[in-house]
Amino acid sequence: MRREERKLRRHLGFSALTAVGFSDIVGSGWLFSALYAAQTAGPLSLLSWVAAGALAMLVALVLVDLAARMPEAGGTVRWPLYANGPLVAGVISWAVLLSVGANAAEVTATVQYLTRWFPGLHADGRLSWPGVGVAIVLTLVFATLNWFGVRLFTRVNIVLTLVKTSVPVLTVVLLLASGFHPHRLTDHGGFAPYGWSAGLAALSAGGVIYAVNGFQAPVDLAGEARDPRRHLRAAVLTAIGLAILLYVSLQLAFLFAVPDSALAHGWRGVDLTSPFGQLALLINLHWLALMLYADAVVSPGGATFVGVGINARRSYALAKNGMLPRWFLNVHAGSGIPRRALALNVTVMTVYLLPFGTWQDVVGTLGNLFLLVYATSAVAAATLRPAGQPAGAMRWITPLSFLVATLFVYWSTWHRLRLTLPLALAGVPLSWLVRSGRGRFPLRRELRDGAWLLVWLTGLLCCSALGSFGGSGLIPQPYDTLAVVVFAAAVFAWAVRSGRRHVAEASPTGTG
Repeated sequence: MRREERKLRRHLGFSALTAVGFSDIVGSGWLFSALYAAQTAGPLSLLSWVAAGALAMLVALVLVDLAARMPEAGGTVRWPLYANGPLVAGVISWAVLLSVGANAAEVTATVQYLTRWFPGLHADGRLSWPGVGVAIVLTLVFATLNWFGVRLFTRVNIVLTLVKTSVPVLTVVLLLASGFHPHRLTDHGGFAPYGWSAGLAALSAGGVIYAVNGFQAPVDLAGEARDPRRHLRAAVLTAIGLAILLYVSLQLAFLFAVPDSALAHGWRGVDLTSPFGQLALLINLHWLALMLYADAVVSPGGATFVGVGINARRSYALAKNGMLPRWFLNVHAGSGIPRRALALNVTVMTVYLLPFGTWQDVVGTLGNLFLLVYATSAVAAATLRPAGQPAGAMRWITPLSFLVATLFVYWSTWHRLRLTLPLALAGVPLSWLVRSGRGRFPLRRELRDGAWLLVWLTGLLCCSALGSFGGSGLIPQPYDTLAVVVFAAAVFAWAVRSGRRHVAEASPTGTG
């Protein structure tokens, strides 16, 4: 295992890591989320972006703290194993493997915009079979660009980032210049036309949280960073700050640019299949519309390119965890790329393109799977800090990060959680099944160390079913949210206590 790890190339500095984070954040989200967030919350969606940025910063501080102390490829997959053992690692490994489909969302967005020139690729709200074929070809192209080493990966990504950023920036400037209408924030139902709780719903149902995902990408490349202690924190926080600034600007431009005729039935009645492109046409900026449609292919394509590379490191880490066959541990000596893990991810992406045809379908299912990683990382950060080392601000950042991650899972509404959380729980028997063929394993000890995660997931599912975010409403607002906070605080204390016992009892080889 260590021999394979030494084949990785430590070539990534601050600018490369920042570009990776920014490029992975700014994918299809900027093309669609302004519309979906406005439909969900109206002008209040502006605050949803600010809240999402605060969450991202909070979780990022936990991730970079761990990565600086334990830099390795696919660290977000490895830390739960170190902190809480195989049961928690098995559930997270399964969630991470499923979340490879997030890249399918980006490819789907690319193909959806290609329908302007090739209408047969997208029909009845989802990809046609020819569209699926094009998406698979694009996936293979991105995998090929990842195949030949991290230096090529870095150069291609920086070019893609510069190209795809220029168009949304130009869009903001021109849409705002075409008409600045401050009354738009108070007309058509006011600043919060659907209530303040709609701002919370926009975080997940509106795609806001999904859109800011990707900031963890540099963390999973920590094993290939030149100086992770020096560069990771600055790169990740810079990427988040720049992305949130861009998203807030895009949301503001969208709110001002939508014509009054499109708001006859309020913000929920706005019906645009290609939001910014159609707005450009409405204000007679035809050349901007052409640029937008072209960038609509480049922007999610760039995020897919980064995502394919990042998920190869995560699958490589899954093999290190023992959740995938050791055959996937191989790192190609010439390129420093885990090529077998990369090929596995391409296969999973291809499968994922089949049942999920629209961007929102994929967002609704996968956004919460990412948040499971954030929550378990917060537990790992509190658990794995060496005794006697000053915790500083991390003493309160780690539990707060866990609480916020829990709330964002809960706020994503019952009709999504009823699918997502059972999918995550399916990782328990699958993990046991994978490892049962390798001999006996201490089931009682695993349950003792990892039962908190099962209770956390099951408790969230029950709270969602009874709560006011798409559930039965038996627990009304704000009491449902307060109940989830209290529940999460108790689970976090339990998780850290279990983790510290696991670390104390584990042998030096038993955690990795």
